[in-house]
Amino acid sequence: MKNILKLSFLTLIVFAFTINVNAGNKDRVGQAGANELLINPWARSAGLHSLNTSGVQGIEAMRLNVGGLAFVEKTQIAFSSTRWLSGSGVNINALGFAQRLGEDGGVLGVSMMALTPGDIELTTENLPDGGTGETFNPLFLNIGVAYSRSFSNSIHGGVVFRLINQSIANLRASGFAIDAGIQYVTGARDNFKFGIALRNVGTPMRFNGDGLDFTYTNPVNGEDQKGSQRTEKFELPSLLNIGISYDLYFSESEDFRLTVAGSFTSNSFRNDYIGAGLEFGWKNMFMLRGGFKYEDGMFDYTEAVSAMSGFAGGLTVQVPLKKGALQDGGPSLGLDYSYRSTRNTFSGNHAFSVVFNL
Repeated sequence: MKNILKLSFLTLIVFAFTINVNAGNKDRVGQAGANELLINPWARSAGLHSLNTSGVQGIEAMRLNVGGLAFVEKTQIAFSSTRWLSGSGVNINALGFAQRLGEDGGVLGVSMMALTPGDIELTTENLPDGGTGETFNPLFLNIGVAYSRSFSNSIHGGVVFRLINQSIANLRASGFAIDAGIQYVTGARDNFKFGIALRNVGTPMRFNGDGLDFTYTNPVNGEDQKGSQRTEKFELPSLLNIGISYDLYFSESEDFRLTVAGSFTSNSFRNDYIGAGLEFGWKNMFMLRGGFKYEDGMFDYTEAVSAMSGFAGGLTVQVPLKKGALQDGGPSLGLDYSYRSTRNTFSGNHAFSVVFNL
């Protein structure tokens, strides 16, 4: 077991060093594709602006730090819907399922996220402005399969294998990525947490399909011939998350909790960012949270490279489905909402999630 833990930490450190060589390089900003992998569709963790790398648990952990998936007690099912960059017509839906495999068998999780920008007017070389009157609807889809387990009372780790697909009617790009994460929990009340997660490490992607075919006139014989354009490969937006959090309790019964969380993200193809947040909880039935994330140049309109303005907030109402369920990990229903602020061009991001613990 000790060898497994050492190997896990060593693997993360090696990957982290590989990514960090060019992390935060302004010359590389915007050069990666599949940027939907950077979007967190789950409302509970989004209310903290995804800063809870150290403390995220359940299905949502598959998006931030898969080590937290190990905390699923039995079965968890979650669904989320997000209005992304409100006013743009972009919608994101996510679905997740997690199941514990016996008392010491770890947790298996499956999640799916689909981003749809809505109908886009079809234009051609001859009709660049008015269009053809037809529309097309792109689909950005990724499916993840994860396994996570507790190696001890303090250390929890896991891995996600993710299939990535981007498509329209006549073009498609597919890829594969791996996420890995570890959470360390200690303290008299398990109230100090540290997390590290490596995400979106995978294969380059390239678009292919009939949409790249074209017809041209051979200048030698004047006959029409068919050709196909080639597209350049693009990398995935790899990143490294490092987070820390501390739970403050104001009574022996632990009914009232205040969590202070902080996180640093080292990006390969965009600016690094750092942030902090607070979450207040009462009896695991009601939670109120907020966070702020900062990246270089975000307050300068000419330098900003993100639509986000830095603030996020959210709340959770969790209802037990039988007496005492919230204390002993029994069946419950959770309703989550989050808001992430954007610049004036858009009207923020609104996310709603429903989580069943069975």
